[in-house]
Amino acid sequence: HDFEKLKAAFVNFTHRLPFYGRVMLCIDDPHVRAILPQVTKPVTTYGFSEGAEVRALDAHAEGVQMHFTVRQQGYPDTKFVLNQPGMHNVLNACSAIAIAREIGISDEATNQGLQSFSGVGRRFTRYGEVAIPGGGSFTLVDDFGHHPVETEVTLAAARAAYPDRRLVLAFQPHRYSRTRDLFEDFVKVLATPDVLLLADVYPAGEAPIVAADGRALARALRTGGKVEPIFVEAIADMPAAILNAVRDGDVVMTMGAGSISGVPHQLTNVKA
Repeated sequence: HDFEKLKAAFVNFTHRLPFYGRVMLCIDDPHVRAILPQVTKPVTTYGFSEGAEVRALDAHAEGVQMHFTVRQQGYPDTKFVLNQPGMHNVLNACSAIAIAREIGISDEATNQGLQSFSGVGRRFTRYGEVAIPGGGSFTLVDDFGHHPVETEVTLAAARAAYPDRRLVLAFQPHRYSRTRDLFEDFVKVLATPDVLLLADVYPAGEAPIVAADGRALARALRTGGKVEPIFVEAIADMPAAILNAVRDGDVVMTMGAGSISGVPHQLTNVKA
């Protein structure tokens, strides 16, 4: 759990690159900026920051796509479209663009790839519209996010992709140790959706830890007063709990690295 050792391991990894290798680093991150002087291999920086060599400008959401312009010395300012939502995915795209340019792939080919990219499993996977028994429907999205930073950027992506719609989050914490170590961060980010359905912790082989379970999170969130969590003890009850809480036009996001992954399939099989 020593973050300095983690940074040192990353620097050591860059030292193992072959002589023709290049390191792509997101300069927006202060920890990445801190290790830059220690990286001896050729570096290309990217990000939203003014000092980034591959810089994203004017990034904005249009539905579930991100539109942005890339500025890099030696290239004209070029507009790109990414078929995934979220500012974090713009950064991911910038690293791909930088690598593509480094190895001689044209911007046109890269843009075609970004526009047709369908994503990877359980990363803002869109299930489309799901009927609500009794009338109406909601948009269903599933994501693997299971730590606070992932959760925060994914919820922000959902807000940008579906503005002016109620956001319902069904979240299953993953591991008691992670819940304990990042408890306050979880409380902060889980207070941001309009409706929160909170499952108990998926243990992933761990023994329970006192005050680091779903009920403890629910109590802390209730005390904070920003959201009234709906605690769902058994994950088997989550589909019914979602259908009970959802309204026509909502965006429902299921999130977590555990057994909640089966909930979207159960919801899509519900008879209207």
